[in-house]
Amino acid sequence: MIVKLNLKFLVVLMLTLTTFTSQANDDQHHADAHQTEAVQHENAEHVSSHNSHTSGANDGISTPEEITAYSQHHLADAHDFVFFSDEKTGHHYGFPLPVILVDNGLKIFMSSEFHHGEAVVSKGNAHYVLQHGKVYSSDAEGNLLEDEHGHHVHPLDISITKNVLSILVISILMLLLFISLANGYKKGPIPTGFARVLEPLVVFVRDEIARPNIGEKKYRKFMGFLLTVFFFIWITNLLGLTPLGINVTGNIAVTVCLALFTFFIVQFSGTKDYWKHIFWMPGVPVPMKIVLAPIEILGMFTKPFSLLIRLFANITAGHTVVMGLIALVYTGKAMLGTGGSIGVSLLLTLFINVIEILVAFLQAYIFTMLSSLFIGMAVEEHDHH
Repeated sequence: MIVKLNLKFLVVLMLTLTTFTSQANDDQHHADAHQTEAVQHENAEHVSSHNSHTSGANDGISTPEEITAYSQHHLADAHDFVFFSDEKTGHHYGFPLPVILVDNGLKIFMSSEFHHGEAVVSKGNAHYVLQHGKVYSSDAEGNLLEDEHGHHVHPLDISITKNVLSILVISILMLLLFISLANGYKKGPIPTGFARVLEPLVVFVRDEIARPNIGEKKYRKFMGFLLTVFFFIWITNLLGLTPLGINVTGNIAVTVCLALFTFFIVQFSGTKDYWKHIFWMPGVPVPMKIVLAPIEILGMFTKPFSLLIRLFANITAGHTVVMGLIALVYTGKAMLGTGGSIGVSLLLTLFINVIEILVAFLQAYIFTMLSSLFIGMAVEEHDHH
């Protein structure tokens, strides 16, 4: 029963996360439209800055601004996977992803047509350019189009970006893992194979998170959601430590979506006692009820907000620290030489990565623990005296 619920929540979570992340690309375009002058200033330097950001062997990363841009490029979503760039030949090693645009119809093509931002893509009468990871409408020469308010024109971007592909791959991986676990139990009470690795984690979520916070009578109803969230965040965080440049939980759209799942489950599962304690708290004087009601209503929204900010901030901070330590290779050349700077950077990066492995599990645990706590508060039956 728990495995069936888990698979159901995983499918819903996968579809919602991919939709949120794709839509977030378009929302980000709206925010960037207010930075018209900054984007125009950077247009002439786009190709060289892209190469410097994507190359792992770039000698030009030395100023604080370049280091910041290098870190932001690694953390940002993209329309392709670039594993390595040869600075001498300008060749990028990776693979493109589908670009899906809604602009007077559906425009679908591979991001390789942009040639990493160096080419204009023409689809019918429409022309598009890729600048700083975002797709803008342009003329045939690549000049950005502007609306009557002076904002850059862009299509609705629902592309399969790096984060979206990562979510799909992780979701498929989780489906395979849970199906394997379910099949293992069909052979007997003791799982076999890789299911032996998953079972302790499932039991941990059940006995250390769900049961204590939700209660013996009602915890099973929410095990599917809690297991899905725990494994999704944990696996995503672990993959974020690899050189693939995956930063899914460092995407605010993803953490918002995860927090909204918790929020809606809490609200739709709340008992009459839960709502009574929010709008008209029993056992306190009427004037205090009037004062406490707005505070409790505000608390309904601050709880999921704290979930999304905590996960987003911790993961982003960890990735930023790692990228900053890697950048020491370039900034430390003058003082320590190439060999010394690489040695110091590797030692510090290794140390931080070991801590990040713990943080990957800890953040999954904290998010799941707090979600179960909020659910437990909503479904708890209160005794009034």
